[in-house]
Amino acid sequence: MWLADGWKDYEVIDSSCGEKLERWGDYILVRPDPQVIWDTEKKDKRWRTMNGHYHRSSKGGGEWEFFDLPKQWQIHYKDLTFNLQPFSFKHTGLFPEQATNWDWFSDKIKKANRPVKVLNLFAYTGGATIAAAAAGASVTHVDASKGMVTWAKENARSSGLEEAPIRWLVDDCVKFVEREIRRGNQYDGIIMDPPSYGRGPKGEIWKIEEKIHPFIQLCTKILSDDPLFFLINSYTTGLQPAVLSYMMNVEIVKKFGGKVEAGEIGLPVSSNGLVLPCGASGRWEK
Repeated sequence: MWLADGWKDYEVIDSSCGEKLERWGDYILVRPDPQVIWDTEKKDKRWRTMNGHYHRSSKGGGEWEFFDLPKQWQIHYKDLTFNLQPFSFKHTGLFPEQATNWDWFSDKIKKANRPVKVLNLFAYTGGATIAAAAAGASVTHVDASKGMVTWAKENARSSGLEEAPIRWLVDDCVKFVEREIRRGNQYDGIIMDPPSYGRGPKGEIWKIEEKIHPFIQLCTKILSDDPLFFLINSYTTGLQPAVLSYMMNVEIVKKFGGKVEAGEIGLPVSSNGLVLPCGASGRWEK
């Protein structure tokens, strides 16, 4: 398992009864996690002094309950700064477990000793975008949500990367890649974090089980002649690491060589030494 264990401003303090107790900078949040079924005792006293609690509804969705929590605050990962706020369906605007992937591709970008162009698809609030830009890459950031792209720009600004070579695009990811193929544009690294289900700006429907394999195939057509890496994340679906590995071997290794590794990603839990599983990633590198 790949661990995101380099955080100082974020911590999974404890996990119990389908919930996780987290520290986000100076604030304590309790959020649901359906995989936490191994413990029924809440030992840490901060379970009783949280700043925010997301209550999941048995009918689907849920709502936040706040106790002295600001509307927005910041946390840091190394030299990166992220703006956080609680919003719909328990999220804060950041997935801390992805830091393990940021470290992996940042190291590859820094060691490349050449200009590196990166494409970040389904790019959300830009954690991977600003990590790649901070490592020295030119980045194209694509997401279907205008609000998420605006948030990502704020994260870049807060991280001192306002003038970095980042292209911000509100677009349907599949249609964007199709246009890039026609334009002849290429990238040395591709990152994708596809949802299990989503809609593009014009109502385009995305279902990961139907779309992910042909989309990987499509993306290989915009890889450069000497590509550096390809990263796929899967955390909202049942796609296992082996499935990611098979698809990447079939579509990428056959064309470019290199190797694929796929595995779970996770966050250490301070109270018990366990690891909270947070989905899977597939990594290809030359």
